Amino acid sequence: MKYYSLNHSSKKASFKKAVINGIATDKGLYFPEEVIPLSKEFIQNISEYSNEEIAFKVIKQFVGDEIPQAHLKEIIRKAISFDFPVVKIDENVGSLELFHGPTMAFKDVGASFMSQCLSYFNQANKEEITVLVATSGDTGGAVANGFLKATGVNVVILYPSGKVSEIQEKQLTTLGHNITALEVDGVFDDCQDMVKSAFLDPEIHRKLTSANSINVARWLPQMFYFFFAYKQVYKDFKEVVFSVPSGNFGNICAGLMAQKIGLPIKHFIASTNVNDTVPRYLATGSYQPKPSKATISNAMDVGNPSNFIRILELFDNELSLLKKTFSSYSFTDIETKDIMKKIQSDLNYIADPHGATGYLGLQEYGLQNNEMGIFFETAHPVKFLDTVEDTLSIKLQIPPQIKKVLNEKKTSIKISNYKELKDFLNC
Repeated sequence: MKYYSLNHSSKKASFKKAVINGIATDKGLYFPEEVIPLSKEFIQNISEYSNEEIAFKVIKQFVGDEIPQAHLKEIIRKAISFDFPVVKIDENVGSLELFHGPTMAFKDVGASFMSQCLSYFNQANKEEITVLVATSGDTGGAVANGFLKATGVNVVILYPSGKVSEIQEKQLTTLGHNITALEVDGVFDDCQDMVKSAFLDPEIHRKLTSANSINVARWLPQMFYFFFAYKQVYKDFKEVVFSVPSGNFGNICAGLMAQKIGLPIKHFIASTNVNDTVPRYLATGSYQPKPSKATISNAMDVGNPSNFIRILELFDNELSLLKKTFSSYSFTDIETKDIMKKIQSDLNYIADPHGATGYLGLQEYGLQNNEMGIFFETAHPVKFLDTVEDTLSIKLQIPPQIKKVLNEKKTSIKISNYKELKDFLNC
């Protein structure tokens, strides 16, 4: 499998090179040169396969022969070693819970998959690699956990000061070893812009790669979720609609790629908070990013989502084609809190602020009787402890994997501009 840059002015790359580089030399995101649909027989009989077998069939064409099949299967086994249940909360609505991994966020799968791929590719290389990543919340903790103590890999995580939850901050600032947290005076877009600038700066001495969803090894494994969910519901519902809380749009982009390789999904909904660049684009046809605003669903506080260019590529940059299978709606914090209360009181389910926007997306779309709507619960409600407890007037029980970091000492380095990041990377 070869990957080309979406800026179309750099050489094609192998999967290995795309993973190690993170971003192409012309600043473009990598995109697979060829997409081969899976067999209809496999899709029709998907319930007969284990999750590990499904994941292998889904990802192997994108990896090619660059990782031996036996080793790739072991990478997959470790990356998906927990449950992905669709919890039915209403007659034709389910919550796909993606928080049963080590950091209780959906990014555990991609972070684990990428870290293992990178470790495999780097095993014979004496030169250390620095994984440079920006986070608006859960990416940092998942990447930190996935790469902790990885041989030959240093991890540098940029996060916006005061704009992630306390638990999210603890998960990325307390591990030590090969993990360094840089606390940025700004918003997530500032962190993301710094990371992109570092990749393209010839004066940076370190060998850099990215663990954001711009990296193909972080982005593509997210296809697994859609297949796992479909497997659980397809016998009871002819039509499946996914509503995905969306910030950088990597997750829903993976879903659209899953559709491209044969998964029969009727419609996708990108549910956002007030950072509404994509909903405005669908309404006006004009793509106008704007500075991000802080919300209670902070992982979606992204004003210029990196992966949307990949979504456009999947539809040949034709807005009319995209709108046939893709909608996007934005919701305020007030609307999000109100629906969190309603989900709890009417359906006896506790949703975090991100999952709640996903549920709102299904409501806005308007499900038909023959459709099953699945919203992504992308992180455990405890990750947003204060918001959930204050909104619902409840006391959440702290899971063991969260409890172990709460009393750890936070260690971060404060920076405010790109020069300070560059100086750190070159020291």
